[in-house]
Amino acid sequence: MNVIAWPAGGANPYNRLLSSHLNALGVRVMDFSPSRLLRSSDAIWHIHWPEHMLSCRSGPAAALRAAGLLVLAFWARLRRTKLVWTVHNLRPHEHDHPWVGRWFWPVFVRQLSGFIALSAMGKELSEARHPGLRRIPGFVVPHGHYRGAYPDSVSRAEARSRLGLPADAPVLAFLGSIRTYKNVPHLIETFRRLPDGTARLLVAGWPFDEAVRESVERAADGEARIRLVLEFVPEEEIQVYLRAADLVVLPFRDTLNSGSALLALSFDCPILVPRIGAVAELEEEIGAEWVLGYFGELTPELLAAALERVRSRSAGRCEPLGRFGWEPLARKTREAYLSISGALPRPQVVEERAGV
Repeated sequence: MNVIAWPAGGANPYNRLLSSHLNALGVRVMDFSPSRLLRSSDAIWHIHWPEHMLSCRSGPAAALRAAGLLVLAFWARLRRTKLVWTVHNLRPHEHDHPWVGRWFWPVFVRQLSGFIALSAMGKELSEARHPGLRRIPGFVVPHGHYRGAYPDSVSRAEARSRLGLPADAPVLAFLGSIRTYKNVPHLIETFRRLPDGTARLLVAGWPFDEAVRESVERAADGEARIRLVLEFVPEEEIQVYLRAADLVVLPFRDTLNSGSALLALSFDCPILVPRIGAVAELEEEIGAEWVLGYFGELTPELLAAALERVRSRSAGRCEPLGRFGWEPLARKTREAYLSISGALPRPQVVEERAGV
């Protein structure tokens, strides 16, 4: 079986972990290029994040890129290539152009032979937003964990020493790309109202643009308890921030899935996150000890209660992550490919969760 993945690797370990485990199962995963796709036949074209084609500042540029993707999809179908979409997001997070989406998404969905959602809720929400998905096979294959994907040799004490943090201070952290929908300025403003003068907040990651950078810096201005590291965090440094933290806070306004949540849990760090998208399922699978879900806006009271919960328990390993191992998830992905290509009977409903 030949799979052209867009992307097969790249900066996000998700793609390279999935590709490497599929290769181990005998699936030949190749990185996408237009020429490779145009020469191929009877293959599977697995697309992640097609919404990036629409995420341009310029509407006409987004329309041109979207049209180019559709031309490739039409050609692929003529070559008997099966098009599979993993639904990471329901829409672009930035620079959305609704007039482009109104014609792009229905046409794109009609070219699909199947789709993969990362949760049962994600499958339901995807089909509600794109009703055409209901006519093709849909599969639930959860997001895998990141254990072993990054260096992890730093102790809590060493991490705090390197960051200049008190050994016993309550430490909250946000780690990852800083984008508008992730609501980081609100996290900072909420933390500033936290009465505990010993608490610390770490915010580390690359701002999406200068407007985001300025809003974060303005929110944190003059607060000595907050440390900003507004730059790309190298892979070997990720462990420092996550091992130093008592709690990772992800106050997203809107999300369907979160790799940041799995990353924090992979370093045995509990997360505080709104119950939107797939969070309720993640909380059910991992447990409320590790996934602290909440409704509505983040408040100082929520922050204080979550800190008290995580600091009153004994530290330990997040054992339920074993259900999110890449080998079984790659097997489920391979089964989805086989079903979509006709090598396995098409299931009427596929609602598998991790570990089931």
